Amino acid sequence: MFEAVEELIGEHADLEKRLADPAVHADQANARRLNKRYAELTPIVGAYHAWRRTGDDIATARELAADDPDFAAEVKELETQREELTERLRLLLVPRDPSDDKDVILEIKAGEGGEESALFAGDLLRMYLRYAERQGWKTEVIDANESDLGGYKDVRVAVKAKGNAEPGQGVWARLKYEGGVHRVQRVPATESQGRIHTSAAGVLVLPEAEEVDVEINPNDLRIDVYRSSGPGGQSVNTTDSAVRITHVPTGIVVSCQNEKSQLQNKEQALRILRARLLAVAQEEAEKEASDARRSQVRTVDRSERIRTYNFPENRISDHRVGFKAYNLDQVLDGDLGAVIQACVDADSAAKLAAAQ
Repeated sequence: MFEAVEELIGEHADLEKRLADPAVHADQANARRLNKRYAELTPIVGAYHAWRRTGDDIATARELAADDPDFAAEVKELETQREELTERLRLLLVPRDPSDDKDVILEIKAGEGGEESALFAGDLLRMYLRYAERQGWKTEVIDANESDLGGYKDVRVAVKAKGNAEPGQGVWARLKYEGGVHRVQRVPATESQGRIHTSAAGVLVLPEAEEVDVEINPNDLRIDVYRSSGPGGQSVNTTDSAVRITHVPTGIVVSCQNEKSQLQNKEQALRILRARLLAVAQEEAEKEASDARRSQVRTVDRSERIRTYNFPENRISDHRVGFKAYNLDQVLDGDLGAVIQACVDADSAAKLAAAQ
């Protein structure tokens, strides 16, 4: 069992030697890459050594129990520990999502339901901002198109971890499950008859791409500038500061108008474009991958309804994994941990089953 770990132990030891060489750190990019891989392998190596030690301890305890029955309880305790370590090691060996360490750009768009949908988009934005605050992450609204009643027709926000996240524990590792159609059932503020309405908002989560992740040829871009729309203010509605970038080969279009200067809006638009191009590249790679290496949770059609927020019953339901809870008010206040964990657990179980 776990024969593949021996090769990883050798790689881990080799990385340790290379990182101890000062010459390696002359190339900072290479040193970061080696450090990242070393950090990924360290918990696997540690769990494997603990698993091996526990096996040796069980053998010793069984020999002692043959002469002294008092050691029988210790055998059972060690066997329980070994089962737990076996499961942990199996999970650690499941192929990881290479983007799990990345920060994200999260987009929320109002869907069917008019102003009520826009208000719900605003509720979702607040939920994610509060969740990010609980996680100790930083958030930055990149671009927003507000509705007349205070919601959002569409809004984009960058979510970043503070400092270096643990391997596989970045923002994407948690928020990647949020992409899809979110449905709300409630009595709108504008409804005089007290009838429950159903509306929806779409959420798109993209791992934020570095310039080294995606190479953009300037000749592939068509850049248009226009006058910003929305609430008035200094430099807003008065200058051609808004920017629209079209990536001609893919047809992807990104617009930004929140910043005061054309240059700032261009930089933000390029930031979003890089993330979208990275997502396209990853989707193409996933299509070529074997079914065993795909996540059943992550690869659901983004157009399908993933979650329902039922206000009259204070209920939240995730339709992909069967999760249901009656604390919708707390979830909308950022207490999203249990909902996301249900998706993480289902994803891990699917990957583990596919790897066996």
